[in-house]
Formats: sequence, C-alpha cells, structure tokens
Amino acid sequence: MFHFSTIQDYHTALQNGQTTCVETVHFYLNAIRQNAHLNAFLTVYEAEALAKAALLDASRKAGEPIQALHGVIVGLKDVICYKDHPVSAASKILANFNAVYNATATQRLLDAGAIIIGRQNCDEFAMGSSNENSAFGAVKNAADITRVPGGSSGGSAVAIQAGLCMISLGSDTGGSVRQPADFCGVIGIKPSYGRISRYGLIAYASSFDQIGIFSASLQDAALVLETIAGEDDFDSTVSLRPVEKYTAAVQTNPEKKYRIAYFKEALNHPALDADIQKQSSAFIQKMIQAGHTVEAVDFSLLNFLVPTYYVLTTAEASSNLSRFDGVRYGHRTKQENIDLTTLYKASRSEGFGDEVKRRILLGTFVLSEGYFDAYFTKAQQVRRLLKNKTDEIFASYDAIISPTVPAPAFKIGEKSNDPIEMFLADIYTVYPNLVGIPAISIPLFTHTNNMPFGLQVMTKAFDELTLFQVSQQMMELK
Repeated sequence: MFHFSTIQDYHTALQNGQTTCVETVHFYLNAIRQNAHLNAFLTVYEAEALAKAALLDASRKAGEPIQALHGVIVGLKDVICYKDHPVSAASKILANFNAVYNATATQRLLDAGAIIIGRQNCDEFAMGSSNENSAFGAVKNAADITRVPGGSSGGSAVAIQAGLCMISLGSDTGGSVRQPADFCGVIGIKPSYGRISRYGLIAYASSFDQIGIFSASLQDAALVLETIAGEDDFDSTVSLRPVEKYTAAVQTNPEKKYRIAYFKEALNHPALDADIQKQSSAFIQKMIQAGHTVEAVDFSLLNFLVPTYYVLTTAEASSNLSRFDGVRYGHRTKQENIDLTTLYKASRSEGFGDEVKRRILLGTFVLSEGYFDAYFTKAQQVRRLLKNKTDEIFASYDAIISPTVPAPAFKIGEKSNDPIEMFLADIYTVYPNLVGIPAISIPLFTHTNNMPFGLQVMTKAFDELTLFQVSQQMMELK
C-alpha cells in the first residue's frame, strides 16, 4: 500500500518502480473521497491530475531527469490563482469566477513538476481563525471533528493532517498558516514578507499577506520554499535577494548551539492555557539541557499586537475589497431598475459574509476623517516600535520562540458569537506579520485533551536558513 513520508523518499520509490504518479494520484483521490466529511476541498481536479501524472510517468520512463517537485501532489488554498480554475476566496461574491492567470507560486509549482489536485476551503477572504467563515461551510479538524482546524487556511492544514495531499499552499496575514498548523499538528511556515511573490494571491492586507507552506516534514517545506521563492517581475514588493539552499539547512549540525529568546510576558500571559504553558516551559528547560542558551526578554508591547494588527489589516482590507463591486466580475444583485450606488450596496451586502463586512466597516472607520490619526497613524507608529524592538532582540539572539496559540483547537461554534475573543486568539501569531519576519509552527506536544499543539519559531527577516536549523534541532528534542 502506498505510504507517503517525504518527497525525497517518494522520488526514490518512483525511480525504483515501487509506485507511479498515476497510482499516487489515485491514492489521494480516494483519500479525499473517504474524508469528504472534513470539507477540506472545494473542488478536486481529478481528470487533469491523472492526465498530468500519466505524462510525468512517461517522461520518467523515457529517461528524462525528474524535477524538484516531480509528481508531488499539491492543494491550493482558495485564494491562490490557478488559471482557468475556480478561485472564490470562499465567498459568494466570487462564486463561479475562474482565475484568468496563474499565481507566480502556482506557476513555479507546475514548472517544477507538481500535480495540483484541488482547491482548499478557507475562511472567506482569509478573514478568520477557525475556518467557520467560509461560504461553503466549516472545515472539521481530522483529530476531532467537533473541533475547528484553525484558520484561515483550515482546509489546507486538514489536507496535510488527514493525508489528502503531500503539500498545501496557504496564505498568512496574521497567523493563517501557523495557527491551523498548530491546531492540526502539522508544519506551517510563513516566510519573510517578500520572500514569495504575492502575484496571484487574492489580497486581504497587502503589507501583511504572504503565501505559506503546509507539510508533514521540515525537509519538504524547505524544498517547496526553495522552489517557489524568489524575485518576480509581477510583484514590486518581492525581495531580490537570492534564494538560499533551505534543504541543506535541514541537515543540521547537532553540535551547533543557538541563542534563543522568549517573551516573558507571552509565557506568563493570563490567556495562555495552563497545559500549553507547562509543556512549553518544560521544553525550554530541555533545550537548555541540550546546550542552547534560552533566555527570557522583556516585551512590553505584547498587548498592543492585536489592536495594532486589526487596525492596520482592516484598513487595508477596506481598500482592497472595494474592487468587488458587482460590475466587472463576481456576484451581482438580481434587483432590477436600480441606480449604480444601490447596485454596489446590494451586490456587496448579498455577496460578503458577516465577518468580512465587520472588517470592512472597521477598516473604513479607522481610515475616516477625524479618526485616521487617532487609529491608523498611531498603529503605524506602534508597528515602527515593534520593528525597532525586533531588531534589538536579533542583535543578541538567533531566534525567538513562543507558543503558537494561547489554547488548543476549540469546539466548532464555541467562539462564533464573540469576535473579540476570536481576535485575541491571534495574540502570538500576528507579531511576525507586523514586522515582516519569518515564522514557523512546529508540532511538538499533545494536550491533556488529546489535541496537538506546538511552538512558534521566529528569526530575523530573510534568515529562513536559521529558522529551519533551529526548528530541526527542536524537533529532534521532541
């Protein structure tokens, strides 16, 4: 029976004739069908996945060298464009819309030989921490279907958790890759802002958004990042720095020891679950015993993170989502004999869900005359202070660690009527997006309620090499 461990092992099996790409696609198609109740996939591209697999098998038999992602089965979050395929941001306002071009990340996957098997469910316009805000229904956590998988990339995380594909691409604006990765017990990485092109990613908050990667191993995450990262003429915000050999970083030198900081206020925060606090503290002691320097640092700005994040991201969302007007594409109201303003109002009211409306309204408010300086400008100033503090910490330390989330996966519906409590669940994950640094959630623990959780590792901007190296050593201590 086919079993997937890593891309490297999969490629070895292909070359040894132990499996084929067609057999592999059939395996995952069957797994998706058997787990349809999880609601992770919105559309499955069965025929074309099998056709691509057959071509790859033929090329391999013809002696052609295999590419980095040859035959790798990938799912795309429903905010990443795949030409001539549906992309709706899990919203009624983009129902029946097909992408007219490939996202750069999508194109690089295809160029490297990957097989895209389908689009994955998510919170509408990537706005949410539970994947309950999708117009197509909630995604369920495979470890306990009464619980949420996290959001907004919940479908992408569950697809890895339940073995429905080898790799998923999600997006991370304030934790939308790392938080569901934590809830589902898989690896989720958000690279530095500008490391992966955002071309073809439906925008939520443009100065925060970054495409991220879900995988079952650090080695696979490193390989995919190495493949899809890098400069892009279509994205003026992407970095021109060369892409490093992240796969080499995973082969760590166990003799190398690191200086690691953690925020004293984060580990002692009253919102932090007692078992997460206990196991995280014990792991810090284990790291110290392994020879690493792990020290608490003061971080008095912790309680400013969530307000700053939501002021800035909702402001950007208010601007970005103004393009969905019912005129050029997407949902248009069926009301007749109405003027243009009523058309806009009706189309947007019918097309957007409650959470998206809430964030558009909040963003419009903080940008309005009389409130701009009090909220938006002040939040930008706090963002600058956060960047300065981050630079100060990384002058002395190689990495920062923290809990990924304040509590493990909660029950579906448990926080739906309390948006403030839902927002506060992002207290640890919004920080890397505010300052543009890379971060990863690695699965390390099991809660007393039997749900998985892990730790978040952060390094300075564009130091993904150290991020992988520290993460690998931490996982070996597990």
